[in-house]
Amino acid sequence: MAMTIKVYEVNGDGVTRVVRPEAEVVPLEQPEDTQRFPACECPDCLESVQ
Repeated sequence: MAMTIKVYEVNGDGVTRVVRPEAEVVPLEQPEDTQRFPACECPDCLESVQ
C-alpha cells in the first residue's frame, strides 16, 4: 500500500510554504534498526555514562 507525503513549513505568522510537493512513497515492511535515534552525546549525558 503506497502513501503520499508532502513537506511544508509554517512561519511565525502562520504562512505555509511547500518545501517538497506531494510524492508517493512506499513504506518499509520492517524499519531498519539504524533508523533509531542515536544516543545523546551532550557533555552531561556522556559524563553520566562513564
